[in-house]
Amino acid sequence: MDRRTFLSSSLALVSIAQRARGAGKMIFRIGFVTAQREPSLAPFVGAFRAGLDELGYVENVNLEIIYRYGDDDVTRVPRLAAELVTKPVDVLVVQGSAATVVNELKLSTPAIYVFSGDPVLAGLASSLSHPGGNMTGLTLMAAELNAKRLQILRDAVPSLQRVAIIGNPEHPGSHVERVYSEETAKRLGIAADFFGTATQDQLTSAFAAMNRSPPQAISLFADGFAIQNRAQIIEFAMQHRVPVISGWPIFARSGALCTYGPKLSDSYHRLASYVDRILKGARPQELPVERPTNFETVLNLRTAKALGLDLPPSILASADEVIE
Repeated sequence: MDRRTFLSSSLALVSIAQRARGAGKMIFRIGFVTAQREPSLAPFVGAFRAGLDELGYVENVNLEIIYRYGDDDVTRVPRLAAELVTKPVDVLVVQGSAATVVNELKLSTPAIYVFSGDPVLAGLASSLSHPGGNMTGLTLMAAELNAKRLQILRDAVPSLQRVAIIGNPEHPGSHVERVYSEETAKRLGIAADFFGTATQDQLTSAFAAMNRSPPQAISLFADGFAIQNRAQIIEFAMQHRVPVISGWPIFARSGALCTYGPKLSDSYHRLASYVDRILKGARPQELPVERPTNFETVLNLRTAKALGLDLPPSILASADEVIE
């Protein structure tokens, strides 16, 4: 390497290092902990990392991210979080149901969460505007979107008269989602049957009840239990030729007819700005909890074809992603 090339390379490395946020510290450590499996979060972790890069954090230069996955076992989260804190890390990023577990641990390390439920009802925040405590972040919950989902089902199945609503009653905010769903169903003249499914036994009982009185469609609340059991739920629905709608793209990509909900990649990208502010000295209680502002529709045309549904142009035109 000649002198000019060496100097150019050295200056480039210095320039990258100078993008670090915060004076006097060159390497920041972020601990990322979740109860989910790694593959299910890969696209969203990518969006989070891209957000950090845009803010000047470069992995292996001024940033290290240490990941801990629970592989769908939330009971592993306390140990995983403890491992990260003892590294130590400067901030914890906590995904999904792991947030409530980490909150109970009362750790001194500041934590940023992305949480699908209502953080106030879950005890993660005193209010959205003033969260208090040592945690803040983003909620993916937008209960009012359940009304839109039922309207989509009605447009897809014009003869719709009975819908089954499947949700985990232990998920913070699920009762609010149920209210929106039942009020919308009533307005549309649709009978709605709610099935609380917090355990595998309850899900089995729900299937048995639906066998006795089959619905024409299923509205599935998006939560950790639904994600873990999505294949079973969607397989049941397909056997009975019943379309499923939910909130997150993973359900449509697993065979549900449609999803309508927060644009998750945007939310995870926004997560980086919270981390940035914490690393620059902000305290979690000073940062309001953010609700989603961008939404997306994912449509599975393979499922529509398998169910013999002739979808109206309005649904096709509204889709941000079409699975064919």
